[in-house]
Amino acid sequence: MNSIGQDTEYTPAPGTHDGFVHVRGANENNLRDVEVRIPRDAIVAFTGVSGSGKSSLAFGTIFAEAQRRFLESVAPYARRLIAQGHTPKVEFISGLPPAVALQQRRGTASSRSTVGTLTTLSNSVRMLFSRAGDYPAGAPRLDSDSFSPNTAVGACPQCHGLGVAHTVTEDSLVPDPTLSIREGAIAAWPGAWQGKNLRDITSHLGHDVDVPFRQLPKKVRDWLLFTDEQPVVQVTPERDRVAKPYQGRFWSARRYVLHTVADSKSETMRAKALRFMRSGPCPQCHGTGFRPEALAVTVASLDIAGFNATALTDLAAVLRPLADPRKEASGDLAAGVAASIAADLLGRIEVLVNLGLGYLSLDRGTPTLSPGEMQRLRIATQLRSGLFGVIYVLDEPSAGLHPADARPLLEVLEALKASGNSVFVVEHNMEVVARADWIVDVGPGAGAGGGKVLYSGPVAGLRRVDESVTRRFLEPRADAAVARAPRVAEHWLELDGISLHNLADLDARFPLGVLSAVTGVSGSGKSSLVSRALAHGLADRLGGSRRNGSAETPEPAAPGPEAETDFATVLEVRGAQRIERIVAMDQKPIGRTPRSNLATYTGLFDAVRKAFADTPLAKRRGYGAGRFSFNVAGGRCETCLGEGYLEVELLFLPGSYGPCPECHGSRYNPETLEATYAGKNIAEVLALSVDDAAAFLAGIPAAARSLETLRDVGLGYLALGQPAPELSGGEAQRIKLATELQRARRGHTLYLLDEPTTGLHPADVQLLLGQLHRLVEAGNTVIVVEHHMDVVAAADWVIDLGPAGGDAGGKIVATGTPRELALHPESRTAPYLARRLGMAGSNAP
Repeated sequence: MNSIGQDTEYTPAPGTHDGFVHVRGANENNLRDVEVRIPRDAIVAFTGVSGSGKSSLAFGTIFAEAQRRFLESVAPYARRLIAQGHTPKVEFISGLPPAVALQQRRGTASSRSTVGTLTTLSNSVRMLFSRAGDYPAGAPRLDSDSFSPNTAVGACPQCHGLGVAHTVTEDSLVPDPTLSIREGAIAAWPGAWQGKNLRDITSHLGHDVDVPFRQLPKKVRDWLLFTDEQPVVQVTPERDRVAKPYQGRFWSARRYVLHTVADSKSETMRAKALRFMRSGPCPQCHGTGFRPEALAVTVASLDIAGFNATALTDLAAVLRPLADPRKEASGDLAAGVAASIAADLLGRIEVLVNLGLGYLSLDRGTPTLSPGEMQRLRIATQLRSGLFGVIYVLDEPSAGLHPADARPLLEVLEALKASGNSVFVVEHNMEVVARADWIVDVGPGAGAGGGKVLYSGPVAGLRRVDESVTRRFLEPRADAAVARAPRVAEHWLELDGISLHNLADLDARFPLGVLSAVTGVSGSGKSSLVSRALAHGLADRLGGSRRNGSAETPEPAAPGPEAETDFATVLEVRGAQRIERIVAMDQKPIGRTPRSNLATYTGLFDAVRKAFADTPLAKRRGYGAGRFSFNVAGGRCETCLGEGYLEVELLFLPGSYGPCPECHGSRYNPETLEATYAGKNIAEVLALSVDDAAAFLAGIPAAARSLETLRDVGLGYLALGQPAPELSGGEAQRIKLATELQRARRGHTLYLLDEPTTGLHPADVQLLLGQLHRLVEAGNTVIVVEHHMDVVAAADWVIDLGPAGGDAGGKIVATGTPRELALHPESRTAPYLARRLGMAGSNAP
């Protein structure tokens, strides 16, 4: 058994059990026969470096077992409809109540998913408008579905509820009206023989194809471009004595473009067609997504679109008069219904406001939310659920939170505990950890170097555990990392007239050749300024020379149906000539399917496959590098098509996944696995961790270089074949950073990172900082959006936005070196930064 520190001074609330969850023989992932007891009815923090095994214990073992036991009580047929986890590798767990997991996993991005739909607040809002709205005289009462843009009865018929119409215009379809149709004036028509076919049909329909397009009568131009008619005529090909007459069908330019975008299987053809479309607010609903009859109904003088667009803080003020309990008891049925619904809405919205999310609105799309915002929305929903006696397992609830917003989060966690629940938190924020009742520290290292519970007991006791990496970060400290003199910029990048979201005609200056941190409370406009305004505005002036991680991302000429439409307005940019390239590293996945992994994304797998192709056996059999890819036919297992597993469908039981019976999870066929490099086959190499692979593949320079940079950013614990969907947003961003670090040092590159410390232990943050400074020392500029005071304190320049979130933010409150900003009286970041710098007089809460 694993020897652990146990401190039993903590006294849990009395219950039928001894008040503890007992775990014995846990071997999930890198856990090694772990035995630990954890108090119920308490806030328990699970800590340890990234990859130490804390999530394997909290989520992979405790939550997974609680879920498995609950599902055993569900009817087998119903179980088929519930997404189920795996059966954890654990010998014994006792004292385990039902559990609810709130993880930082983003679902499939959808423009129809909003704050309102995620929290289910939209259901109550729709009911409020349906039952208690002010209707125009004589208007029939609408049901609640009429107030949803996601239903057939509520959605605007032109934009289908999206609020954005993708249309074509004469200018977009005919970029050069001085050309004739024969010369290709209708550029949106297809090329080659299809284009000639349409020109011949047009000529046979009696239209002149040889005069400049602009000289055609407007009625003719409109018919050629926009008609839905498709007349069929017999065409005798012009200037072609061999071709025989045929029946040709006419397609207007608009109809052809819309058909290609909707139905073409060719990405190239769809991309070409999208260039002729223009996106903007739907002219019928003016961008709201609702039908006119729904917009005619008001509550507190707000229509449904205005209600949903109001910041939650302001919405609470709107609802308070409506939620008057005296109205509910007045005997007036309509007033009573309105008061009851408004009171429920107000209570749920106030929880969100107290969590620091008051700047959000109900119509804010979930794809625009950070993982931290998404999780706090889920926490608020659970707080109002009224559950009792469950374990809430949370994955870094403080992610994306400014230190000033941590106190409301702690109050919510305390409220969950006060409601009779247990709160298990996987956390790296030492402010949150220090306020916990109990701590379970896992380590000491990552991967094979972790998997032990070093300590389980009250937080203060961890300071006595020498083996713990976490213990030295529990108290405020000022170290050498922030004692160096800040770099001084010689040149500046200046942007004037920035307008996006809550940024209104903002002017901003960024120093070049240094590390800058952009700070501010949640919703103050940091990501809008850096990830959107700076990235997009500057890319436009550099001719689309923008990169996202390691993949080129040219800006489209015209946004298509899936494109974002809220691009920033930047009136003037100065200093851009000193930047040759932009690299924007966000937390989006490095791939959408398990076929994409760390090895394929970084490119090191190419070098590994080439090395296998050079082995004696592979040469004798004529195996090329492609033979060692599990994504193409040849070397992969054809039973599972290189997936490594198969889904087993059961008639009356839930389907499950199991290793492929042919390749046993290796992904390759037996002949491919017979080729070995230094005694290991290709599947065994993919199973190696980055740390282990660094030693094993040291003889392959290209792979060794990639592995070294991955270790430098603290990812040594990841397996080479780790599927992309299993990586956190922070891990994905650091993989992008490592991929960039291994490139040739060119300098004059602008790197933009949005909260790169997400998911990082304070010890790993120090590693990350070393790599960011390394980029700067190579002649580049690094700008990070960050809440972690270790990063802010180590920056050369700080730009603080605020003073609050939403409409109360969007302004630059202060700028300067870390020490200068720490003294600014109006900055909400200043007191926390001063404490991190060890400056006297810090008044941080």
